[in-house]
Amino acid sequence: MPLFRRLPGGRYALPIAMAAVRMGERVLIMGCGDPKMLAAVATRAGLTGMIAAVVTSESDKDRLSAAAAGAGLLVEVAVAPGWSGFPHCDQPFDVAVIDGTRGWFGAMPPADRLACLSGVFGALRHGGRALVIERRLSAPKAWLRPARPSAPDYVSAGGAAGGLEAAGFRPVRVLAEQGGWRFVEGLRG
Repeated sequence: MPLFRRLPGGRYALPIAMAAVRMGERVLIMGCGDPKMLAAVATRAGLTGMIAAVVTSESDKDRLSAAAAGAGLLVEVAVAPGWSGFPHCDQPFDVAVIDGTRGWFGAMPPADRLACLSGVFGALRHGGRALVIERRLSAPKAWLRPARPSAPDYVSAGGAAGGLEAAGFRPVRVLAEQGGWRFVEGLRG
């Protein structure tokens, strides 16, 4: 049995461990591919932390709000249909979790992806970190929950790591690729 299955958090133990959110941290969530996973990660900030989210539609806002309420979290959710304006920039965040589990991040046009990551970069404190979580499902699960296909330039531009570097994050590294999950982290230096 892999180690991550024994960790607290059940099916989301690996994302919780890789995000490494600590008590009292300010967490920014981007996207809503897997709202229950995001809620599980965000609960680690505890009552002394602060959680804010940016999604692209009202339906994503409703899904994320419902998952947060189910986990007992209070999350401030903003809807930004395009990435030209970026909310939540008035206070710096410690951690940004970008949910690319359903493929929306890789399917974004390059200009939107850069605007999204530049907004995340600007919202983080000096030394803050961004984590892109992507999911590669097995064939049966992918058939049941299809993800958007990645834009042709996504892989050729370096995927999540290339996007984080283009937005100014240094250093950028792949933390893990395990159990169908992929975690890419960038620091705001």
